[in-house]
Amino acid sequence: MSRLQLGYDYIPLVNKDVNRFRLVLSFSKIAWFTVLVPFLSFVFCIIWSILYNFENATETHCNVYNFLPSVSAAIGHYRPQKTIWKAAITVQAMVRALVLYMYYQYYVETVYKWAQGIINFVLLTYLLENIALVTLSFRSSDEDYAIHKIAFMTFLFMSLIHMILSYLVAKTCCNVTKDTNSITSLRWKFNSLILNVIAIVLACYFFYRHNKYCEPFVYSLFALAEYVVVVTNMAFHVTAAHDFAGRRLFMSLHKIQII
Repeated sequence: MSRLQLGYDYIPLVNKDVNRFRLVLSFSKIAWFTVLVPFLSFVFCIIWSILYNFENATETHCNVYNFLPSVSAAIGHYRPQKTIWKAAITVQAMVRALVLYMYYQYYVETVYKWAQGIINFVLLTYLLENIALVTLSFRSSDEDYAIHKIAFMTFLFMSLIHMILSYLVAKTCCNVTKDTNSITSLRWKFNSLILNVIAIVLACYFFYRHNKYCEPFVYSLFALAEYVVVVTNMAFHVTAAHDFAGRRLFMSLHKIQII
């Protein structure tokens, strides 16, 4: 059997009887890819909305001046933004199903027996968060406001509960040796969680103030707080790159395996 390394872990295996190919990917790279795809799409949607849909995207019911579009307006009201965002969310949703399975295996292997009952709820919040994200992305506020609002609130609540629980599980319930990756992951989880909570509180405050007093720029501050909520959520999920450092995804014509 001869073996030739062709960069980026792509390795063709050849023997006398059959030609087989395998693809081995670092799970850390997969985790980064899962976050970078929606992050870059999110940045594109905001910039494009400001450049080409500024007046409509920043318009509010009380017609005061604002300089930033809300998340809903940026990702769901105009094209090509909504098309790009939907494509990004579809890709990340499929990959996050694999991440969910990885976390299931990780928790079963590392969580203390007295805390095993918690992991099912942690995984459930992860799943519901992703379902809500897909729903709010495909049912924009101008198409179906009621469903979009429910999905958005579900996303906020489930993502917050998931971040709190997964941080506590990682900090107190996992029987693993604390190495550089686990310490970095824990610190990143904590910082992302705190910033996310602060941003949610600020978003609620600015939204209330905008609807109560209709002041210029306040809705833009609400939008800015929304951006921080989205980005800190992404930052929290990218800690999977540290949690699964050293793991590989093995794919061939016959099977998919985590090694």
